[in-house]
Amino acid sequence: MSQQINLFNPAFEKRKQALSAVGLLRGLGLVLAASAAVVWFGASQVAALERTAADAKVVLDAREAKRADVFARFPVPGKDPLIAGALGQAEADRRALLEAGQILQGGELGNTHGYADYFRAFARARVNGLWLTGASIAGAGKEIGLQGRVVQPDLLPQYISALSRESALQGKSFARLDMATAQLPAQAAVSAPALPGAAPAAGVAAPVQRFIEFSLQSSAAPASGAGAVKQ
Repeated sequence: MSQQINLFNPAFEKRKQALSAVGLLRGLGLVLAASAAVVWFGASQVAALERTAADAKVVLDAREAKRADVFARFPVPGKDPLIAGALGQAEADRRALLEAGQILQGGELGNTHGYADYFRAFARARVNGLWLTGASIAGAGKEIGLQGRVVQPDLLPQYISALSRESALQGKSFARLDMATAQLPAQAAVSAPALPGAAPAAGVAAPVQRFIEFSLQSSAAPASGAGAVKQ
């Protein structure tokens, strides 16, 4: 005779528990409370930021008002035309001085030590029977003119050669020579002394002194009188 043993115990069976209404309400309440806390925290942060922005705006408005008051009390002066003109003239003078200094340093004016060396050279180059009646130097010695008289034409080359040996006239040359015959004004007649009882002697005319006038120019055209030194 067989015996069956029931090994199933209902106490060990997993049971499904239904969510009660009270638990559901409690969970919903917790969710709502958490949401309300988040909303309150966010609102408090926004309010704090708004207060900070409002304070900053008040400070900025105060500074702008103070700045406007300062500009109203102490207006910025406009540009003075007299000062601007003086500054422009000073700048123009400065540029002119700089350009003049560059020209002098570059030697574009040639001789910058005056004209005394030229006239000393004219005086040292002496030839008997020749004398100068005028001299002109234009600019920085680029154009030289000499006027004079000579008793014999062959003395003029000797004078030019003597000039070429002067250091102040090195590199200078004469491109034009004009010559013309002239004579001194006639002098009064010279009378011989009369002997006692003799008739007065006829007047004897003094001999006429003739010479040649010359003009030497360093350029083919006559030297201009502008900016020239004459003696």
